[in-house]
Amino acid sequence: MTQTHHPLDDTLIAFASGTLDEARHFVIAAHLHSCAKCRQTVAMLHEVGGALLESANPAELSVGALDRALAKIEPQVKDNQQRSAGVSDTATSLDETLLQDLLSAPGKGPWNWVAPGVHVRSLLRPAGKGARVFLLKAAPGLGLPNHTHTGTELTLVLQGAFSHAAGRFSPGDLDDADETDEHTPLVEPGQSCICLVAMDGQLKLRGLLGLVMQPFVRI
Repeated sequence: MTQTHHPLDDTLIAFASGTLDEARHFVIAAHLHSCAKCRQTVAMLHEVGGALLESANPAELSVGALDRALAKIEPQVKDNQQRSAGVSDTATSLDETLLQDLLSAPGKGPWNWVAPGVHVRSLLRPAGKGARVFLLKAAPGLGLPNHTHTGTELTLVLQGAFSHAAGRFSPGDLDDADETDEHTPLVEPGQSCICLVAMDGQLKLRGLLGLVMQPFVRI
C-alpha cells in the first residue's frame, strides 16, 4: 500500500511530542500502522526531541520537584502508551486484523443513519471534550454536500475511495482538514467508502442543499 495523502507536519509533531488530543491521536496511530513514511518521520522527531533535551542547560530543582513532576505526567504517559499500542515499526499495511477490529467495533453500537446514503458508528468520545472518533460509511457513487468545519477533522480511508479538490483518497490515505478547508467529496462507484474520522466541532454544509440538510445532519 502506497499512501498519497498524509497528516500535516504540525499534526505529526504534536503526535510525536504527546500533545495531540486523544481523538486525533487515535486516528494518527491507525494511519501510522500502514504508513512507513510517517512512522519514519515520527521516529526522527523523537530523535530530535531527545537531542534537544540532552543539549539543554541543566537547572537546579527544588526539593521534591522530580516526584511532583512524575506524579503529574505518569497518567498521561500511560494513556499515550495504551493509545499507541499496536502501532508497529514494521507494519506495512492496513492489515485485515486492524480493519476488522475497526469495522466490527464490538460494544460500540450499531450503524446510525445521518443522511441519505450516510451512516456513522461511534467509537470514542473523550469525556468533557467536543472531539469524537467515529466510523463513517458512505454509499458508492454518493456525492456529499459541499462543506467546511468549525474545528479539525482527520479522515482515514479504510475501504473504498473518495475524491475532492485535493485529490483521490484511497485506503491508508489521510485527509487532515480544519475550518479553513472547504470540499465536496465524491465517493467512487462500486464499493461503500468507510473512513475512520476524528472530528472536533461540527460540519457546516454549504449551498441550498446544505441549508436544507443541515438541521438533520448530526455527526
